[in-house]
Amino acid sequence: MQDFKYYAPTEVVFGKDAEEHLVEMINKYGGKKVLVHYGGHSAERSGLLASVREKLNAAGIAFVELGGVKPNPRLTLVHEGIELCRKENVDFILAVGGGSVIDSSKAIGYGVKYDGDVWDIYARKYVPTDMLPVGVILTIPAAGSEMSDSSVITKEDGDLKIGYSNNICRPKFAIMNPVRTFTLPPYQTACGATDIMMHTMERYFGKVDDMTLIDNIAEALMRTVKDSVFHVLKNPEDYRNRACIMWASSLGHNDLTGDRSYADFATHQIEHELSAMFDVAHGAGLAAVWPSWARYVMDENVSRFARFAVNVMGVPNDFTDTKATAMAGVEAVEKFYRAIGMPTNIHELIGREITDDEIKELARKCSHDDGRTIGGFKKLDRHDMEEIYKMAR
Repeated sequence: MQDFKYYAPTEVVFGKDAEEHLVEMINKYGGKKVLVHYGGHSAERSGLLASVREKLNAAGIAFVELGGVKPNPRLTLVHEGIELCRKENVDFILAVGGGSVIDSSKAIGYGVKYDGDVWDIYARKYVPTDMLPVGVILTIPAAGSEMSDSSVITKEDGDLKIGYSNNICRPKFAIMNPVRTFTLPPYQTACGATDIMMHTMERYFGKVDDMTLIDNIAEALMRTVKDSVFHVLKNPEDYRNRACIMWASSLGHNDLTGDRSYADFATHQIEHELSAMFDVAHGAGLAAVWPSWARYVMDENVSRFARFAVNVMGVPNDFTDTKATAMAGVEAVEKFYRAIGMPTNIHELIGREITDDEIKELARKCSHDDGRTIGGFKKLDRHDMEEIYKMAR
């Protein structure tokens, strides 16, 4: 058992009536003037925004609104949110949506308290010690941002997508009503399930493999999501399985399934460049990349991949050939992705052949011009990144 730190301060209100606690939560965490931050028209069409407005008005809580968050949330909207919060003296941010909205809200929260450009924080030029508090009404289980210390923002100038982690950005509360996920399109549901599993897989294939209890929790979470997604794709109003997926979203990225300091997250870093360049769904990008990453790094610890194959993917254990069992596990993941409508290579992801020049540019950005390596299971340099992109093409 390795030494670790665990910090999960977010208060969770989960269930069919969870939204009834909104005012209580905002009052508890000191919100007097709220920015209601959201994405597109779905929150409006579903009636959720109307319900939020009604509750805030009835409680006498002042608020302003900013919509328009897109997948792979943009820095320009973050700048707009920062200026709005300063102008209106906002002291609390309510994110109504999924990971993109929550990440954008966190970035706005950082920026309001910082005199410079908030991008400095993501570029590692400034470490924030204060920010506006954030609360969440979750509508898209995927990113786990509702309980995590992470935020990922895309800077349009240069197609740069960078994540930043700091415990001060963990939301004060997260309101989770699985009913709000009934109307998610199948593709978005599948992308979300892929992202949830990947957050756990990135920890599972990390630097250490002697965390027996954590491994068992991680395996159970991955099996549950893998099974539940088929049920909700067949019946979108399957509350029990929607609830499993929604709670797994949080547990998969609040460090319960592994300390980030021991994790890998190379697949996430490689995918961030794909979604920045091609503006694809993050979960789909992960599905397109992971099998190639797995085959590239497998020899570092074949037994780990064999355990995953057997305990998560249900592959029979070939005790005479550990590598064959491990490879069968990767193939089972690809079969799973195809079954839920996810791509398993970049061509399927972007709808065309990726060029050699594009691959070189992806590897250049991912390596920060040879300024960093990524991964914990196996350290990957720029050459390694380029080879994985080629395998995934």
